[in-house]
Amino acid sequence: MRILLIGGTGTISMAITKKLFQEKKHEIYLLNRGNRIKELPEGIISIICDIEREEAVKQALFGIHFDVVVDFIAFTPNQLERDYRLFYGKTDQFIFISSASAYQKPPKDFQITEDTPLDNPYWEYSRNKIVCEEFLMKKYHEEGFPVTIVRPSHTYDERRIPLGVHGKNGSYSVIHRMLCEKPVIIHGDGTSLWVMTHSSDFAEAFVGLLGNTKAIGEAVQITGDEVLTWNQIYQIIADVLGVPLHPYYVASEFLDRCGFYDFKGSLLGDKSNSVLFENTKLKRLVPEFKQKIYFKNGIQNAVQYILTHPEYQIKDPKFDFWCDEVIRQLDRTAESILKATAK
Repeated sequence: MRILLIGGTGTISMAITKKLFQEKKHEIYLLNRGNRIKELPEGIISIICDIEREEAVKQALFGIHFDVVVDFIAFTPNQLERDYRLFYGKTDQFIFISSASAYQKPPKDFQITEDTPLDNPYWEYSRNKIVCEEFLMKKYHEEGFPVTIVRPSHTYDERRIPLGVHGKNGSYSVIHRMLCEKPVIIHGDGTSLWVMTHSSDFAEAFVGLLGNTKAIGEAVQITGDEVLTWNQIYQIIADVLGVPLHPYYVASEFLDRCGFYDFKGSLLGDKSNSVLFENTKLKRLVPEFKQKIYFKNGIQNAVQYILTHPEYQIKDPKFDFWCDEVIRQLDRTAESILKATAK
């Protein structure tokens, strides 16, 4: 197949790019601004261009018809309208990367299927994804635009350790706190259920949707089958690091109120809710898919990679101070209440 990947070098997309290349039966085009280009296998056709420059993209792709186009970096309705103008009549399948965070929050049922309502009042990111889906499905029903919608959940790779509460510089600041044996903030009481998916597993499932005519006009969620509590997630990370875990539990609502981080979206609109994804539809469309990398193995690989690559060891003193202050203030408040009520 002739496949165009827009973006193609992120957490999810790099794994897909490499998986497609390994199959050695596709003509792969990659359109982006040159990010991580040195990591790409030889033989991939790289088009260095900003997708936001619509006329430049038209010229760069002039006369080329694709079997599949995948946009990994479309987040707003305006961007999808642009993609529709660029690729209507020029591809046999257009795949939009939506998000499982678009599902109803709070959920009425922790078991999530593709038919679960889309409604997230907490996170603008998710609401934009919903509007994008609605636009594309309208174009599919009215004009036959060959869309497939994919909804990933929490996906990670060797460069990224997935966590619930972290700062703007990523998760290493939390890993550093663990290594220093400092308390680590866990949202809620740590017992809510969550699903992590390694990018290589995601790629295995995703590639099975490419050129799959049964997936046209469909929304499909791609996640692993392993379900963990947040307590288990943090404990596995600590065990791999070889340090004791010192959890400090804080309500998600409180974290939202006292943080300048987007915890309203990322926690209340996503990770604080117990979810279990039903992957029956995915396995019907891609029957060969089976999760291979479970969380412990994925984290072992990620920890080894990050601890041997200093460029990913980005400390965040501001977040570290914020964690210390949240813990200090909550402890002081608890002591004050105890003293006041003991009189």
